Amino acid sequence: AREVYRLVSDETHAIVKEQYALLNDEILPQLAAEGIRFLKRADWNVAQREWIRDFFFREVMPVITPIGLDPSHPFPRVLNKSLNFAVELEGRDAFGRSSGAAIVQAPRVLPRVIRLPRELGECEYAFVFLSSILHEFVHELFAGMKVLGCYQFRVTRNSDLFVDEEEVKNLRAKIQGELPQRHFGDAVRLEVANSCSEAMTQFLLGQFNLTETDLYRVAGPVNLVRLMQVPDWVLRNDLKFQPFTPGIPKALQKCHSVFDSIRGGDILLHHPYQSFNPVIELLEQSANDPQVVAIKMTVYRTGTDSVLMQSLLRAAQNGKEVTVVVELMARFDEEANIGWATKLEEVGAHVVYGVVGYKTH
Repeated sequence: AREVYRLVSDETHAIVKEQYALLNDEILPQLAAEGIRFLKRADWNVAQREWIRDFFFREVMPVITPIGLDPSHPFPRVLNKSLNFAVELEGRDAFGRSSGAAIVQAPRVLPRVIRLPRELGECEYAFVFLSSILHEFVHELFAGMKVLGCYQFRVTRNSDLFVDEEEVKNLRAKIQGELPQRHFGDAVRLEVANSCSEAMTQFLLGQFNLTETDLYRVAGPVNLVRLMQVPDWVLRNDLKFQPFTPGIPKALQKCHSVFDSIRGGDILLHHPYQSFNPVIELLEQSANDPQVVAIKMTVYRTGTDSVLMQSLLRAAQNGKEVTVVVELMARFDEEANIGWATKLEEVGAHVVYGVVGYKTH
């Protein structure tokens, strides 16, 4: 197992290195050529710096709390995959305490990418990273002290739920009890800015009980997923993939009743090339059709806002026999599934908790 882990680790390090090389050497330069720029601190002009400074004091500073590390303030509990900053300090704070380091945790309510007003951008779309803003103004959080360095980092934790299905009588209650601890499992990976000092890197590795094998030095934001929201802000359809519209089988285009279509012959839906709407329509019609007396189905992943589950709830409220097998161990959807299962039981549906066997979507 250790040998397999080493091979996976080597491959993952190579992939991450390639990922950031693509970002810095290809994607960002090409975006800049199209008038979409991510401004580094060195590129800020006077007007931009003033606007960003005001943004820091108005939006950022009120919601962050720096934690100085000393004997009375141990290293804080860091949430899984949250954005954090390790700060190296010199001197004494306003209370006369000497602390060589501090941790600044960025709340998840703060945007990771901020768009500058168009009149300040010198291009159509100008963005700055939250990490750049904190790096620039972090000294404002430590009055009387000198900031020697500020480095973003992110820790990934083991998010498995430790549940023995054979020994637990109430599986739902056990999983509910485990969920709050998911964000504080054992650390398995540490991502740090490639500018992070060796002393701070080793300090962080020690705090999370990790080794050099678990360390990823990155040349950019530690969470590139946060860039996924940027295309929604940029109104340039010529730079985006053409939207794909899933098709509807001919048999379902001819009549409004899914039941009438099925009576004419079997219908095969090929997802994602064909729409999932016929499945939703079938359930909605079933929930309201007085000739439907029972609905039985398996649910794996639902999400917090599910039209499918709303139809099942309405069917049960309409007096139909509704039986649903809910997969409790659907990774990262456990909480949503438990919530829907509870609502189904409240309206009289029969819920079976599935944990073993084949997973059915």
